[in-house]
Amino acid sequence: MIKVSVFYPNKEGCKFDMDYYCNNHGPMLQEKLGMALKGVAVEQGLSGAEPGSQATYVAMGHLLFDSVEAFQGAFGPHAEAIMGDIPNYTDVQPTIQISEVKI
Repeated sequence: MIKVSVFYPNKEGCKFDMDYYCNNHGPMLQEKLGMALKGVAVEQGLSGAEPGSQATYVAMGHLLFDSVEAFQGAFGPHAEAIMGDIPNYTDVQPTIQISEVKI
């Protein structure tokens, strides 16, 4: 199993519309990625390790797939639409990481 994580760095004055992300972008992802998508999680950053400190990421999205090939096959045909939706909820440039789930 692999996890595709999308990290949105928390920068001073950044815009992130969590309502849109959860209620529009997320369902669009689920519809376009179809049965290849095995699970989804969305996290909203609250703080860093120190009480009252700023969270490193304003938000994180995680998508589970059986393999890198399954992700690429599902994402590729819809990449333009998925990536094109980003300005509708944020002005932050996301960072993407693909990881192998061990536990």
